[in-house]
Parts: sequence; C-alpha cells; structure tokens
Amino acid sequence: MKNALTIAGKELAAYFVQPVAYVVLTVFLLLGGFFFFELLSYFQIVLQMYAAMQNPQVLQHMNLNQRVIEPLLHNLSIVLVILVPAITMRSFAEEKRTGTYEFLLTAPVRTGEVVAGKFIAAAAFMLIMIGLAAIFPLILAIFGNPEVGVMVSGYIGLALLALSFVAVGLFTSSVTQNQIIAAITCFGALLILYVISWPAQTGSSGWVSDLLRYLSITDHFSQMVTGIIDTRDIVYFLSLIFVALFLTQRSVESARWR
Repeated sequence: MKNALTIAGKELAAYFVQPVAYVVLTVFLLLGGFFFFELLSYFQIVLQMYAAMQNPQVLQHMNLNQRVIEPLLHNLSIVLVILVPAITMRSFAEEKRTGTYEFLLTAPVRTGEVVAGKFIAAAAFMLIMIGLAAIFPLILAIFGNPEVGVMVSGYIGLALLALSFVAVGLFTSSVTQNQIIAAITCFGALLILYVISWPAQTGSSGWVSDLLRYLSITDHFSQMVTGIIDTRDIVYFLSLIFVALFLTQRSVESARWR
C-alpha cells in the first residue's frame, strides 16, 4: 500500500505540472457555473410567473432540488464524459510513448500497486474537482431552502460516477501507447455506458431490457440524484470500478511478460 500511495503522490503532482489539469478544472467549473446560474434564473422566472398567476398549489410543488440541482448534476455528468478521457489518457499511454513504461514494469512494485496508485491519483483529482463544484449547492443552502440530504446524495452519486469513469479511462489507456486513441476509446466506452438503456426505454420488457437498464450508468446515477441511496446502485458503481481496474491490472501484467 505504501508503494501505491507513493505512486499516487507523484501522479497527482504530475497532473498539476501539466496544463491539461488546469484546463479541465476551469472548463468543468465554468460550465458548472453557467448551468447553475441559468437554471437558477429560469427557476426564478417560473416562480415569479406562477406567483403573478396567484396559483399557490403550483408554487408548493416548485422545488429547488428538482428544478436546479437535479438538472445541474445531470449536465455535469455529461461534462465528465467529455473531460475524464482528457485526464486519464496519459496514465499509461504517455509512459509507453516516452519509454518509461519499461522502467515502471521492472521496478520492485507489483502491477496492482501501480494500477492502484494511478487510480488513487486520478480519483483524488476528480474528487477535488467535484468538491470545488460543491460551491453551487452551498450557495443554495445559504440563500435558499433546498433539501440538503438530497443534494448530498446527488453529489455522492456524481463522485461515484466520476470514479467509475476514471477506472474505465485507466483501462483504455493501458491498452495503447497513443493518448488520442486512449481518449477516444474511453469516450466511446463511457458514451455506451451512458446510452445503453435507451433501447429499453421504448416500453419493451423482458430480461434484455432489464439487463440494459442495469448496465446503464445513468439509471443508477439518476436514482441517487433524486435522493435515493440504494445498495444496488452502490454495488453497481463499486463493481464497475473493480472490473475496470482488474482488466487494467491484467493488461499491465500482460505487458510485463511480453
């Protein structure tokens, strides 16, 4: 574990040496701020419109969580589909390109520790990014009256979503030495996980539809955004992370014996 943490520390420091990390942070927070204030402005307009209509029954159903936080988190999840490949693409591919991959494989560390270290570093970067985005619900909590528990559940879901994306990104980076190919492959894999349940939304039923819904990362994420923390959703995210990291470890291990 000590070796994994050492690798994680070096990897995390390397993120902030490269301009990509600052670009990703800036884009994520700027887009998050844009979505937040646009949704909040629209909520205010709708609120004023119904107030002018003197319709108290509709006003009672106007909820900050449903009108602002839920769509904000869904928008941020789409942004992560685009940005996570930019963070993870260099994890293994860059070392293969520069020739340091061989030194890493011959070092007195296990491949599991290498994978764990790189995952911890990328996961820490993602959590820092999501933590900075917590300023948006904090603003609502200070000036509004949202359901704090629902917001916390949604951000936990966003964190698990980001960690799952990171694990997939590490795997795609481990199978190629080209960063662009790693990023595009990761983006394609994340997009599949994002839309895989769309065929099941046509109203058809059966085990195939149930399987597609279970494999869909958005179905599990949507549950947590609404404030429902189900063990099935937690198990899904943890299983996806474990499988992706296991495949990454096997990919790195196979390179060691070539």
